[in-house]
Amino acid sequence: MEIIEIHQRPKFFQEAVKLFWEQWGNESNYKFYEDCMIHAGKDSSSLPIFYVALENNVIIGTYALLRNDINSRQDLFPWLACLYVDPAFRGNSIGKQLLEHGLHVTAKLGHEKLYLSSDLVGYYEQYGWINSTITYGPFGDSIKVYEKAVN
Repeated sequence: MEIIEIHQRPKFFQEAVKLFWEQWGNESNYKFYEDCMIHAGKDSSSLPIFYVALENNVIIGTYALLRNDINSRQDLFPWLACLYVDPAFRGNSIGKQLLEHGLHVTAKLGHEKLYLSSDLVGYYEQYGWINSTITYGPFGDSIKVYEKAVN
């Protein structure tokens, strides 16, 4: 498996946009994902950055590093978002590898912690992430915030 920033392999760009949108978007926001991803990764030291995991030139997983994951905790960053592993490849520690990759990139960018928001129970804890607080989404819903030191 290879983890790449989507701008490193332009031939995967449109497929990656479609996959991020299918997993995390809705019927009316394809352009939101496309525009975010077009303008991401312009500088190796800035956010956002979108990644895909490839196996035999097939996208099998995704994640992004963002300035904010569309929530009320604007004081916390960077955020890991859009973690996804194709169901056919689950159970092979790919999610764990994507999380570790995100921590490694975050350290290289000079940050001490990485954050994520999720309603999953037990998944991130098994990899040492700590449920540290809550945040609020744009529609008022509360969401658990997880954090992990990059060291």
